[in-house]
Amino acid sequence: MSDKQLDLDGLVAELSSGMTLGIGGWGSRRKPMAAVRAILRSDLTDLTIVSYGGPDVGLLCAAGKVAKVVYGFVTLDSIPTDPHFKRARQTGAIEAMEVDEGMFYLGLLAASQRVPFLPTRAGLGSDVMRVNPGLKTVTSPYEDGEELVAMPALNLDAAIVHVNRADTSGSGQILGPDPFFDELFLGAARKRFITTEAIIPTEEFLDHGPIQTMCISRLLTDGVVATPGGAHFTACVPDYQRDEAFQKEYVTAAADDDSWAAFAARYLAIDEASYQQSAGPFRSETAQPPREGGGQ
Repeated sequence: MSDKQLDLDGLVAELSSGMTLGIGGWGSRRKPMAAVRAILRSDLTDLTIVSYGGPDVGLLCAAGKVAKVVYGFVTLDSIPTDPHFKRARQTGAIEAMEVDEGMFYLGLLAASQRVPFLPTRAGLGSDVMRVNPGLKTVTSPYEDGEELVAMPALNLDAAIVHVNRADTSGSGQILGPDPFFDELFLGAARKRFITTEAIIPTEEFLDHGPIQTMCISRLLTDGVVATPGGAHFTACVPDYQRDEAFQKEYVTAAADDDSWAAFAARYLAIDEASYQQSAGPFRSETAQPPREGGGQ
């Protein structure tokens, strides 16, 4: 098995401006935030972000990296909305494609199956069709003749997801209660990357969790980056909970330009090691550092 290890700079070097980038996780949970922070430090721009969105979307919007967001929602979970995304959406700074969560899932599924669309009843009779005039309907070829929404494939140029554990070949283990749709993000993309709390020997996966936690196949990954604390300030259970204090600091700082400039200088205009030292998850009282071995 090939060694697919990269560092964050190597991951960002695989990306380019104008790409359609899928970001895994869900709201403010298990987001590949170290990779997002690396993108913030880069000269990448004009990105289309496809995400069950959280602060990944907000930070990239705040930095002017985003041309368009495709989303089912953008939320911080314990805080209903991300202020930077809200501002970008309301001012028209970004183009937006907002769809039902299930339609979003079907778009990823269609892309991963290499079909142009999948039919669904979701969206019929709602404003989803009005606010997305590019969506089309199809008629069932069978006797029912039902009209259905043709949810287009969400084809991705690249995707990044964050997992609890991985090996050097890119197999990934998710130890939390929900894998969300990370596997589909990778399946929908031409370039596929995972960041992880820890890289471990393949034979040690079962020391950390049962076989069902082995959610990401190495066949779906092109690169793996070790990023301890790499989901901060979002949750990455069981390794650490969401850093609620930091998330509140993030939202408060977004209230005015001076506060945001100070926040960005303190936390975002620095490398990842410096970020983890000053703001990372292990400052949190509820955080638990990744274990080197042993079961749950």
